[in-house]
Amino acid sequence: MKIVDLRSDTVTRPGAAMRAAMAAAEVGDDVFGDDPSVQRLEARVAALLGKEASIFVPSGTMANQLALKLQTRPGDTVLCHARCHVLWHEAGAAPVLSGVQLQGTDSDDGTLDLAILRGRLRSAEDGANPPTPLVMLENTHNHCGGRVVPQAHVRAVAAAAAAAGAALHLDGARLWNAHVQSGLSLAELAAPATTVSVCLSKGLGAPVGSLLCMPRPLWLAARRLRRMLGGSMRQAGMLAAAGLHALDHHVERLAEDHHRAKVLAAALAAVPCVAISPPETNIVRFGLLAGHPLAADGPTGLQARALAAGVALTGTGGTFRAVLHLDVDDDSLAHACDLLTDLIATNDQR
Repeated sequence: MKIVDLRSDTVTRPGAAMRAAMAAAEVGDDVFGDDPSVQRLEARVAALLGKEASIFVPSGTMANQLALKLQTRPGDTVLCHARCHVLWHEAGAAPVLSGVQLQGTDSDDGTLDLAILRGRLRSAEDGANPPTPLVMLENTHNHCGGRVVPQAHVRAVAAAAAAAGAALHLDGARLWNAHVQSGLSLAELAAPATTVSVCLSKGLGAPVGSLLCMPRPLWLAARRLRRMLGGSMRQAGMLAAAGLHALDHHVERLAEDHHRAKVLAAALAAVPCVAISPPETNIVRFGLLAGHPLAADGPTGLQARALAAGVALTGTGGTFRAVLHLDVDDDSLAHACDLLTDLIATNDQR
């Protein structure tokens, strides 16, 4: 049975053209700094985002953790969104690896309350409270349903941080989606931040890899920290070639994922017992109203029942996530829409 996998946009598999690009990649030893494909990828992504340098790393988690270590000291506090990736999905790395405290404020759209932010920013001269040298934003914001954080808000956060002597790190794992949805260039989206991480293995469909973009003076320290964390790779050009192929062929097509997400959301919204907000990009988050039998976790819940019938998604506590990506075509989407809406509607006992 073929599975329509909507668990994440990380589940994509390289197609024939990407595999060919990987097989033909020119390689060297990137630990010695002489892998030409990695060099091309790093230079290209840095230029796209308007930054002076970038570094290729195995994962978005490592890119974010490098940004933290480069811009903080043990005992510092980092201000962020309460549902951001660094807090929820990086295995508690920030306090363990960098000795920092993460302090989050919540919202439904990925923004930070500017009044609260200004009240929490502390300088190194404040002897009673930990310094806050770094603020983090996530764009698009996963747990807020793939929301594009308004660019005016990103600039306002950066200005508030700068006024207090703090930097801004932008977790742009899905910044490509924000670019396509907003129509703003990648460089414009990245401009307010000192450091920006971007992921190649989410919407762009590469098998491995993220990059951290930064000012040139941070680059050598970033390479040392990458090695310290075990992220230095040897003949990484084969992986870099996949990223270069993705940049050539898979950025603008993200609009297709955004469209299919809206189709899925519209189908789900037509079922009376579903609570859903229209998606902006490729992530559809929806909930089942209280008392629906498929809202329960476990073998009787929607996630398990859907998987048994050929559609994989994530969820818990009656809230679910479906992510559209380049391996989901119109036929797969139609199957997912029919299956999910039928399961939910026929099991509604309200």
